[in-house]
Order: sequence, then structure tokens, then C-alpha cells
Amino acid sequence: MAWQPNPESLQQLAACLKDSLSGFDKNAQKQADQMLQQAKNSPDVNNYLAYLFSSTQAPDGLQFSEQDYHLVRSAAGIMLKNNARSDWKSIPDSSLQLIKLAIPMCLQDKNSQIRSFAGNIATEVIRRGGLLGWPELLPQLLDMISNASSQVSNEAQEGAMSAMAKICEDNFRMLMKEVNGQRPLNYVLPQLIAATKSPLPKVRAGALTAINVFTPRESQAMLNSIDDLLQHLFVLASDENTDVRRQVCRAFVQLVETRPDKLLPHTEGLVDYILMQQKSDDEDLACEAAEFWLAVGEHENLWTSLKPYLNKIIPVLLECMVYSGEDIALLGGQSDDEDEEDREEDIRPAFAKKSQARAANGEVSASADPNENGNAYEKLASMDDDLEEGEVDEDDDGFDENPDEKWTIRKCSAAALDVFARDFKDPVFEAIFPYLSQNLKHDEWPYREAAVLALGAVADGCMHVVKPHLPELVPYLISLLEDQEPVIRQITCWTLGRYSSWAANLDDQQRDQFFVPTMDGILRKMLDKNKKVQEAAASAFANLEDKAGKILEPYSGPIISQYVRCFEKYKDRNIYILYDCIQTLAEHIGPVLARPDLSGQLMPALIHRYHKVSDQSRELFPLLECLSYVAMAMNDAFAQYAEPIFQRCVNIIHVNLEQTLAAASNPAVDQPDKDFLVTSLDLLSAIIQALDDDKAAALVRQSQQSFFELLSFCMEDPADEVRQSAYALLGDCGRYVYPLLQQYLPTIFPILLKQLDLDNILDEEIDSGFGVVNNACWSAGEIAMQHKTGMAPWVPELLQRCSEIMVNPRVPKALTENAAMALGRLGLHNSEMLGPALSNFAEDWLNIMLDVDPTEEKATAFKGFAMIVGRNPQAMEKDLLKFFTSIARYRDMSLSSPIKQELHDVFQNIIASYKQMIPQFNDFLGQMEAKDRRALEAHYSL
Repeated sequence: MAWQPNPESLQQLAACLKDSLSGFDKNAQKQADQMLQQAKNSPDVNNYLAYLFSSTQAPDGLQFSEQDYHLVRSAAGIMLKNNARSDWKSIPDSSLQLIKLAIPMCLQDKNSQIRSFAGNIATEVIRRGGLLGWPELLPQLLDMISNASSQVSNEAQEGAMSAMAKICEDNFRMLMKEVNGQRPLNYVLPQLIAATKSPLPKVRAGALTAINVFTPRESQAMLNSIDDLLQHLFVLASDENTDVRRQVCRAFVQLVETRPDKLLPHTEGLVDYILMQQKSDDEDLACEAAEFWLAVGEHENLWTSLKPYLNKIIPVLLECMVYSGEDIALLGGQSDDEDEEDREEDIRPAFAKKSQARAANGEVSASADPNENGNAYEKLASMDDDLEEGEVDEDDDGFDENPDEKWTIRKCSAAALDVFARDFKDPVFEAIFPYLSQNLKHDEWPYREAAVLALGAVADGCMHVVKPHLPELVPYLISLLEDQEPVIRQITCWTLGRYSSWAANLDDQQRDQFFVPTMDGILRKMLDKNKKVQEAAASAFANLEDKAGKILEPYSGPIISQYVRCFEKYKDRNIYILYDCIQTLAEHIGPVLARPDLSGQLMPALIHRYHKVSDQSRELFPLLECLSYVAMAMNDAFAQYAEPIFQRCVNIIHVNLEQTLAAASNPAVDQPDKDFLVTSLDLLSAIIQALDDDKAAALVRQSQQSFFELLSFCMEDPADEVRQSAYALLGDCGRYVYPLLQQYLPTIFPILLKQLDLDNILDEEIDSGFGVVNNACWSAGEIAMQHKTGMAPWVPELLQRCSEIMVNPRVPKALTENAAMALGRLGLHNSEMLGPALSNFAEDWLNIMLDVDPTEEKATAFKGFAMIVGRNPQAMEKDLLKFFTSIARYRDMSLSSPIKQELHDVFQNIIASYKQMIPQFNDFLGQMEAKDRRALEAHYSL
């Protein structure tokens, strides 16, 4: 007999579902949530949910108004989706059958929200159960969409299309993979293309949305259908519906990357079409169209095709760079707000920056400045979890979004002008010059602002042609820093930052005339009375620091004094950018920062802020990162501040790991934020590198918790970024505090070896996974240098792992270099064990090491390799010429350390032993290139 609900249970559940979405009575909502949590333990709860969700009228015995019953159905739909997501394995087959019956019915519902919830459940069921778990769904949806019988209601066609688009977005890999010898996309894509002819605009837009999941991905289906798709796109280009045209623009943007060959013959028509859409009153459509210029401009083969149309495109870009009337109303005449506290939602979410990969020379391989362009047209990604259609964002307070915060047609057009300037250089400046002449001194601020933005946008690409005008332009821009409109002061800071490299590189006299006033002007605006101007000035100053580098040393006193004043004045949001300024300065002036007159001002201000920030605050991420750069710059002078900071980092790591364990054993406990681990590990690394070895060792020894025990937990953390930072710290410990690390190696080194197994990296996490392996390789080399013959138990596996990495074609160059380096350094004290395997890795090792810059690390690795060769010289038979060439080309004249002489002696011994072994030694040397042979003769006695 078919399942029937118990009327009493149905009544109870429906009342809880209604209350769970009641925004008015918070107590009732809380109680309902608890009751629903308990109801999940009932084996047939999903039957009840499916029954309520699919009943268009309140079942007999339930007394609800129409509005309240809609809440009941909505809550049932949301709960079904969440149950499918979190409790899939415990849903009985009988309940799944009822859910699968309910969804097609609800996709035909008169209410668009219910249709949307049904689509959300459908995609979740496919995601968890696979296409074969519900093989009839896709044919059923495509049948409803095509309306072949002419009996399907408009609502049902729209509901089915919306569900289909969600399934494509969430399960695209599944559709592209082979299932029973067929790829589902080969069947689905032609039908989606056909659906773009639907008389219903929502179905046409939905079909294009689904197709656009696949336009940026290469597949057999897209290969087969591309010509058909293009024909349909050209027809849809004139569709009266803006959503359809927006998706048409998106398709063209994505096809730039995957099928430029198909777009090239239509360049002229596309240019006219995109320009027309870019002028649309619909901001989203205009933005989507303008993205086309970015995509083509950044495409290595396609950008030249736009050259004949520049004089058409650039005037439209300039026109679109003027703030809209709506934005002008929001921004014009902004008041001084320096004393207003920031609202919590105004503060940008902070994230730990990924720990940098260690290069083969032990240096970190990235600069402090996160954004060369100084946040010009930054795409601010929404940090919120995406809400499903029909779900409510409780934090949305209904205020207009600040035009400075969102990705707009203005920013997109400026970014496109920047790309064109870098592509086409002088012609772009020539095209905007009349516009600049007309508008830079315009009486109306929106035109002045757009002209300053345009001038800044072309800085990177047109510097050469703008240069003659800069002695006139820069003083005018500096005068605009006093403009009464904050928006003008804001954009002027950015533009001056973009031209600061010109001013910084002038001779001394001109530098005083242009660079010093530029620097002084931006620095003063960091304490403007408007917070947005402060923010723009701080960003521009970080950019200036990056461009000027060591030139700033003589001015570091006034700069630090201004930073200290900013600490006193800034509200929370701008403090984040101030950290960026400090760390960029520390990176460029380095040890100068240790001068007592500088550190004596800066450190108290930083430490004061450090004490204010709680262990739970996200401000800790940029603060700890900033302290890392400061510690590295100050070296041992940081010692007087190090102890409390070091202990706090260790404690943050300890608490975070404990919270992780608690969350693993209790689902009700939230997982802690891993960024706290990353930034704490990175700062510990920086302090250990900065301080004298004995002071660093004292800090490790004093740790309340076992330092190396915590480190070993971090080395096995599921998050790649945590492991990447943990292995960087491990390598630093091997290098600077080895005597303390030594006793923990029997536990720690096997964990490291496991990390070097490339099979453990998942395909979708391959890039972040390589960063972890890279740092693990580097730390293995550092430890091998210190642990010497103690490495013996791990030599066979380390040899195997490093060899696998060196020959894997998918591995990035930096990682192969680190693997080769670790293997060479292992040979310093374990050459006897490595000798028998030499012929297996010698050729790859020599090829990889040829490109590595000469450093002390390279010297130690080469010395180790030469010692392995000494153990088994016959193994080099086929690679000997390559080895002698490497010796001849080995140059590290800058090294004054003992290793340089040691390496020379080892090479000399190798040459001498081969000279004895090879009867016709001179004939052998004759096979070398003449310049290599001459170099060998010049440096070694042959």
C-alpha cells in the first residue's frame, strides 16, 4: 500500500516549518529549528517533506492561510535540499522515490519560488546520486523544455529550464564524462541550443546560461555543435530580452578563449554589436559586453584584430568611464567622515595570503604588494556563500551598494583601456589626448574624474608617449589632491601612484621637483578628512613604494611618522591597507627599518594595535603578515619584541588545532578558520629566520606547548595552505634550530615523505598541492644538510620520490628544481647509498640544474652530486659530456663562502679521476663546445 502521512505528525511538522521561516517571532523560529533538527531522526521525515512540498493546497486537516502555507512548502523544499546535501546516505530508497515524484510536479507549480526550490533539490540529488541514480530526469526535463506535445504550460517549461541550468552548473563534470559508453553532454547540448528558439524569454536565457557553463570548457559536444551554436547566437544577438543578450555577450567573451578561430571572421560585426550593448541602460548587460574587450585584449593572438576599430571603441570606453547619474547623486559632495566608525559590513573580509612557495634558493618567490594596480578596477568578489534563488539574505539591509565597491561598466571600461594601452601603446594615447585636453580641467567633477581615471589607466602601456607631458601633468595632478570633491582626490591618488615610477627614476634635481612633491602629496592624503580618500592614498602609496624601492630610504623618517599618525586616526577598514604600506616599505628598505629612530616609532604603534586585536579577529591575518615582513627587515633587532608575539602564535595554533579536533568529533561545533594557522605559522617562520640562531632556539624551547608536536599536526592538516606554511616552517627549523628539531625527526620525517607522493594530490587541487610538495622538498634538502648520515633510513624513499617528481611532465619547474636540489644535498653525507642509482637520475638532474641560479644552495647540491659521481664514476658513461659541460658553465663568482672553494676542489678531483680512467681524454674533451672547453681549461688543471 502507498505511503500515507499521519495527520497529527503532518500538522506538527507543518507548524514547525512555518515558524522556521517566521522572521517576526525569533523565539518561535528558534524552537521550530530545534524541533526540525529532532525530526531529522525520524526515518520517514523526507516522505512528509516531499508530501507537503508537492501539495499545492493545504492537505485536509491543516488550517493555514495561503501565505502561511506557501511558507510551509518553501521550508519543506529548503529542508529537502539540505537533507539531500548532508544526509544523503541515510535517506531510504522509498523516500527517494517520493522525492523524485515530487520534483517534476513542483517544477510545474504556478509559484516561481517553488519551481526554483524544486530545481535546487533536483541538482542536489544528481550531485549526490549521479546521473545513473535518476536516469529519467534529463530526458523528462528536456521533454518539458521542448514542449513537443504543445501541452506543457509556460510555468513548467520555465521550471524545467531553470532546473536544467542548475544541473549543468553544479554537475558539469558529470555531464562531460563518459557514462556507459556515452557522454551525456553530446545528447544534452544540441537540445539546449534548440531551446534558444523557445518563444519564452526565460527559457531562451536559461538555455544560454546552461550552454555558457560549457563554452569555456573544451568538449567533444562543443566541438560538434560550435557552428550551430554560433548561428543561433547571431540570431539571438538582436533578442528584445536583456537577459538573453547578456548571455549572448557572455558566450562571445568565453569563446574568445576556447574558439578564437570561429570569432575572427566576424570581428567587424562583433565590434559593432558589443559597442551597442555596452551603451545599454542595463548595467549588467553593459558590463558583460565590456568584458569582451578585456578578453580579446588579453588574448595573445586575437588582440591585433581590433587595431582597425580602435577609433570606434575608445570613445565608447571613455564615455562609459564617466559616473552614471545615479552614482553622481550618491557620490557628489561627500562629507568629511574621518571620525565616523566603520560599519562591520564596510570592512572587507580579510583572508590569509597563501604562504609563498620556497624557491630553489630558499628565497620566497613573491612580493608583498598584492595588487600592482592599486585596486583600480579590482573585481571585488562577493565573499558570501552564494544564495540559491528563492533564499533570503538576512544581512541585506537594503542600502544602495556603494558604486566604489562593485564591478561597474566604469571600472570595466577603464580596465579595457588599460589592456588596450598595453597592447597598442602610442595610438591609444593619441586617441585619448583630445579627450584629456578637453576634460582634465572640466568644470563638472564627473568629467574631471573620468579624465584623471583615463590618464591613470594608460600609465602602464603608454608611459613612453605620456612621458614628455608629465612635467606639466604631474604638478596639475598634485593640485587636484586639494579638489573640493573627495572623489577627485581619490582618483588622483591612484593616478599619481601609477606614474610614480617615472618620478622615482628621474635624476636627483628633477626628483626633488617631481617625485618628492608626489610622495608628499599622497602621504598627506593618507590623513585626508574623507575615509575613501585615505584608503585610495594608502593604496597608491603602497604602489609608489613598490615602484620606488630603495629610493625611499632617505625619506623613511617622515613616512614612518605619518604611518604612526595613521594608526592613531584610522578606523578599522583602512588599517588593513596601512598594514600593506608598512610591509611593502619593510620589503624594500629592509635593514634600514632596524634603525632605532625608525623602529622606535613604528614598533610601539604596531604593538599597541597588536594588543588591541583579539585572537578571534580576522584583522589578525594582515597584522601577523605585516609583522612577518617587519621581522624579516629588522633581523635580530626584532628580538626585543619577539617573545610575546612568538608565544601568542604558538598558542593560536594550539587552540585552532584543539577546535579542529572538537569539530571532528562533534558536528554541532564549527570548524575553526584555518587562516589563523597559516598566518601564525608564517610569522613563526619569519621570526626564526630574523633572529640569531641562539635567540630563535630559546623561543622554540620556551614554547608552552610542544612546538614540534604542533608542527607535525599542521604538516598533516587537510588544508593545502596550512601544510604549505608548515613545511616552510619545518625547513626554517632545519636550517636555524636543527639541534632542537633533531630528536623529533623520527616522527616528523616519515610525514614529510608521505607528502612527497604525487599520487596523494587530487586532480582538482593540483596547483595548490604542488605548492605543498615544493615546500616539503625544500625542507627535506635543508634537513639533509644538517642530519647528515642520520638520513640513512629515509634515503631509498627520498630518492624514489625526488626522482618521480623530476621526471613528471605535469610538475612545475620550481618543484623539479627543489627535488633535484634536495637529492644533490642528500648526496653530501649519503653518497655511498645513492651511488648505485646514479645512472637512473643523472641525466634529468643535470638538465634541471642547468637553469638554476647560482646560490649557496646550488653549490651544496652540486657538491653532493659530484660526491655521488665519485662513488660510481662508471654510471656517468652516457651523461659524462653533459656533466663536464655543467662544470664548465658553473659560475657563482659572487659566492665568497668556503663552499665555493670546496666545490672547485671536488670538481677538480672528479676531472682528475676521469682523466686517469679515459685513455683518450683530450679526444673526449674535444667533443665539448669550444667555449665550454676554454672555460674548463681556464678554471681547472686538465
